[in-house]
Amino acid sequence: MDKNFTAFDISPVPPPGPDAVAPPLYRGIYGMPMFVSIPTADLRESVDFWTRGLGFFELFSVPGQMVHLRRWAFQDVLLTAGTPAATPAAAAVSFACVLDQVDALVDALRDVGAPSQVRDTPWNTRDVEVVTPESARVVFTAAKVFDPSSAEGRNLRAVGIGRDEDGLHD
Repeated sequence: MDKNFTAFDISPVPPPGPDAVAPPLYRGIYGMPMFVSIPTADLRESVDFWTRGLGFFELFSVPGQMVHLRRWAFQDVLLTAGTPAATPAAAAVSFACVLDQVDALVDALRDVGAPSQVRDTPWNTRDVEVVTPESARVVFTAAKVFDPSSAEGRNLRAVGIGRDEDGLHD
């Protein structure tokens, strides 16, 4: 018996669809259920990259030590003064976005001199991947419109996604 259920009501990420609209930047203060900490040798340069290139904003900072960045609710990054990794890790941190943000994100990354890779995945997303100046691998992932007859739709249905009765996928 499948115990999964649709819970979009607790997430800032909109249900996938052609009219999906990104939520506004979120300035509320909350206990963070998850965040990523990224060491950087140059806080100012990193903040510039993350704000201009990736669309985050500075929520607050401890001068010279840490900058708390955010986009949507629950998309928190702490840039900390320290020594960044010499090479990108195999692991990546992923942030949700919507499809109509992908082109603007690629353009913004190009404007800050960061090459990015765009790819469609077998699980029905379009992803933009970039390596930040701190050697962090960052992926922005946007759900594509669900087509149950596509290869991606068949992949999702095979694991029980897309067979709901609430009309989100059918």
